[in-house]
Amino acid sequence: MPKVKTHTGAKKRFKLTKNGKVKRAHANKSHILNKKTTKRKRALRMGAYADKTNVAAIKKLIPYK
Repeated sequence: MPKVKTHTGAKKRFKLTKNGKVKRAHANKSHILNKKTTKRKRALRMGAYADKTNVAAIKKLIPYK
């Protein structure tokens, strides 16, 4: 079997944890910052985990991570 190519967009956006969970960043945090509250902007900086319905698809995109 040939090697599977890693999706370059996915490797920049997702990381796999030691236990196999998929870590991701929050969206909508880089523009129109004056109408967002400080609390909301601070919360958007923190990472999150991908939903379990998307994990299988993401793992196919980053097979060697």
